Amino acid sequence: MINHSHNFKPFFIVLVFILCVGKLSAQKIINNHTTEIHYLSGTDKDHMVEWEFYCSEGMNSKKWTKIGVPSCWELQGFGNYNYGFDYKTDKKLHDEHGLYKHEFSVPKEWKSKDVKIVFEGVMSDTEVKLNGKPAGEIHQGSFYEFKYDISKLLKYGEQNLLEIKVNKVSSNTSINFAERNADFWIFGGIYRPVYLKVSPKEHIERVAIDAKANGDINVDIFSASKKTESINLFLSDLNGNKLQNLPLKLSQIKNAKWHISTKAKNIKTWNPEKPNLYILNIELLDKNKNILHSVNERIGFRTVEVVEADGIYVNGKRIKFKGVNRHSFYPSSGRTTSKELSIQHVKMMKDMNMNAVRMSHYPPDIHFLEACDSLGLFVIDEVCTWHSPHLDTEVGKKIVKETVIRDVNHPSILLWANGNETGWNTELDDDYAIWDIQKREVLHPWNIFRKTNTMHYPSYHIFAYDSYAKDKIYFPTEFLHGLYDGGHGAGLDDYWKQMWNMPLSAGGFLWDFADEAVVRTDKNNILDTDGNHAADGIVGPYGEKEASYFTIKEVWSPIYIENRFIKPSFNGVFRVENRYHFTNLNECKILAKWVQFEGSKGTDKIKILSESEVKLPNLNPSQKGEFVVNKPNNWQSSDVLYLTAIDPNGMEVFTWSYPVKTPKQLNDGIIEYKSTGAITAKVENGLIHIKSNGIKYTFSEKTSLLKKVKKNDVIIPFNNGPIIFNHKDNIESVKINQLKDKVEIVTIFEKTDKSPSWASHKEYSSDVIKWTVYPNGLLDLYVEIKGKKIVKGFKGITFSFPESEVSGMKWLGDGPYRVWRNRMKGTKFKIWQNKYNNTVTGESGFVYPEFKGFFSNLYWAKVKGKNNNGFTVYCNSEHIYLRLLTPQQPKEDPNHRVSVDFPEGDISFIKNIPAIGTKFQTGDKMGPQGNSENYFGNDDNPILIELTFEF
Repeated sequence: MINHSHNFKPFFIVLVFILCVGKLSAQKIINNHTTEIHYLSGTDKDHMVEWEFYCSEGMNSKKWTKIGVPSCWELQGFGNYNYGFDYKTDKKLHDEHGLYKHEFSVPKEWKSKDVKIVFEGVMSDTEVKLNGKPAGEIHQGSFYEFKYDISKLLKYGEQNLLEIKVNKVSSNTSINFAERNADFWIFGGIYRPVYLKVSPKEHIERVAIDAKANGDINVDIFSASKKTESINLFLSDLNGNKLQNLPLKLSQIKNAKWHISTKAKNIKTWNPEKPNLYILNIELLDKNKNILHSVNERIGFRTVEVVEADGIYVNGKRIKFKGVNRHSFYPSSGRTTSKELSIQHVKMMKDMNMNAVRMSHYPPDIHFLEACDSLGLFVIDEVCTWHSPHLDTEVGKKIVKETVIRDVNHPSILLWANGNETGWNTELDDDYAIWDIQKREVLHPWNIFRKTNTMHYPSYHIFAYDSYAKDKIYFPTEFLHGLYDGGHGAGLDDYWKQMWNMPLSAGGFLWDFADEAVVRTDKNNILDTDGNHAADGIVGPYGEKEASYFTIKEVWSPIYIENRFIKPSFNGVFRVENRYHFTNLNECKILAKWVQFEGSKGTDKIKILSESEVKLPNLNPSQKGEFVVNKPNNWQSSDVLYLTAIDPNGMEVFTWSYPVKTPKQLNDGIIEYKSTGAITAKVENGLIHIKSNGIKYTFSEKTSLLKKVKKNDVIIPFNNGPIIFNHKDNIESVKINQLKDKVEIVTIFEKTDKSPSWASHKEYSSDVIKWTVYPNGLLDLYVEIKGKKIVKGFKGITFSFPESEVSGMKWLGDGPYRVWRNRMKGTKFKIWQNKYNNTVTGESGFVYPEFKGFFSNLYWAKVKGKNNNGFTVYCNSEHIYLRLLTPQQPKEDPNHRVSVDFPEGDISFIKNIPAIGTKFQTGDKMGPQGNSENYFGNDDNPILIELTFEF
């Protein structure tokens, strides 16, 4: 078998120690028929080995020093930074080179072995010498594994000198267009591990495996052995337990290749929902049945079919890709990553209910594909090209071969992508099948090619009606570009309804997974996204979850629950659809919790009134049905019902919230009006002064706007409201009513043509603002707004409160993230608390949730002041959004698509909010939810906003 030491940590620790002191000769662990891996470098970004290093230009250049390997040299403080798009600007394109030296010794016993040096990835042109002699031709291409046979160059039992020259810029023009001018950061260096691969002289060079869902196995074995007389195959589980011997149909094609056909019995298939894996063990045997060499490969049994004018099928099931694009990247290490990071990223994708990932725009680290195999994600594997001109054919053929040979056996890989966005060289399309025993289909991302249409960034309407490719399998390999806070979750609900219901749609891939903000070692370690080029992520640079993360999680939930509202007539029935591909719904469960928020002032404590497990119906994929939630006797005293779906692996699919009480019903149990106590009112110099319970309110006599709030001689800077948005009616009267237990200020606006004399609600026939002050200091506000049914612009009221005086907010409502009109899903109804931050999504701060913005389904909120006590507002009207301050706009949004215009004021209570766009589309191009028009009640059904303030 092949033992990679990064899978066996105790061995790795010993090995790294030996390598660091230049001693391999002490190792006696190699047996006669296995391959062993010995790292000359470290294994990842967190485990590097120092080599000697010289950088020709830039930081720390023109001197020999040390560098950790593997690494990108810029992140280690050498050379210069470039973003790919720098070629379009007046920025200098840096072309420094790096020189590496490393000494190591090997045991004498290796002289009878086959020894290769393997480079998993070097940027870019790589010249390798061992003991002063070239190891082979210069390798070109930054993202591909390459190796040299160094058996004849080694000094056995002695020190060996490895020398490597790495040119950051390739001498091949097409490589530079593909890799150096692309839309991502450009780095230099040996950024993936380097190791020695030590095998018997009679050995297997590589194997290519096709394991079908019905158990059929076809294997190509490429062997350097001339003594092989027979081959043995058997299947094991992942723990090495032998499951079955495999009968063989054996044929030898030429001297170096054997082809084997066999069939496994009683296997479980591989798919993202149930990623069952096995070990295929292969043994070369001589004429005496002695093992010459043994290797093993981890495989999954699955069948992929791309059926023209129909769909993409895996194991007979037609697939909808719920995918994302992902770069191999980490802020402090560039393209050098780790197995732990790969696992973390795959788990986050799975947590968002994704089932697919596209490798943008180059093959990833091997450990990322291994994580996709074991945790379950479909993969599109891609070679690196970027627009025109494409890779030249000579170097392109080598790159395709290196990509397919390395990755051919991963069950997660469904498709190959021949470059990106017109960068494809059509002369390479048929080369994939030469090296791929599975003959997987080839895509041209952003193109109509063969059976597929992978258009990028279609608008909602173009996606639905692309008449140029109606008979193609339709899935954008990039859509909803997530620049800053736009895209991703915004518009996804609309797009997914189309994708799910269009027969020829195979889903799509969001752009992209994470903000590529790099640590600038030349600029005091700031995080740099190169303006708006790399701020595209669902998560921040270090995996910080943005709001879209949870929107995606809900929209792409494989357990789809129709929208539901709980009213007194609620019968407990929920309609559900199974949107899994391979899982029956009864393999999952739902936990139902009826919850009450405790405390007269809304503390964080909750009381669970009832908790039960809901039995889900027997529904195969795509089937619809119902489930019933038990209603306890006291269910109407609950504040909210939570439904948490749990998948067969015990992971949360999503938690849905269903408020039971209206805002007024809930707040009536919190707000305490007291009729006793002194309350005074007077009018002076155009101002209305009201004193109550140590609070002094000042209103304008002319407009009734709140001008000042002072409590115990401390000003609470909440004022200048309520201003009604888009309101031009003149004031007819302002009246002060001094009653026994309260004071009212009633403002009546003039009737207009919009408000006929017969229309009325309560006692008012036109727009009205009514303040009520109580003896205990509580302040009620009632606003009634009549007008047109369909309007553009904001409907609601606003106040001022200086941002500099705000320190945080605690609230009951949807959260903890802000929402946009076309990104409403992904929140949870509960009590939340956020500290003030000034995060500009994807650009600066990277503290989430963002503090400022629109928040839905407000029940109450406590705005915390810095130099004052702030205030609490209770919202007694349904479906009100809280606008909290004005987010800072990103610096680079030239088309104003992801910068949303906010209304006047600082704190607003409104009935409608705007949509947000993407880098390439405005919100109204992204589906019905992005429409800027709003439907409201007219004169006989006005907008009502009822609030209670507690200072």
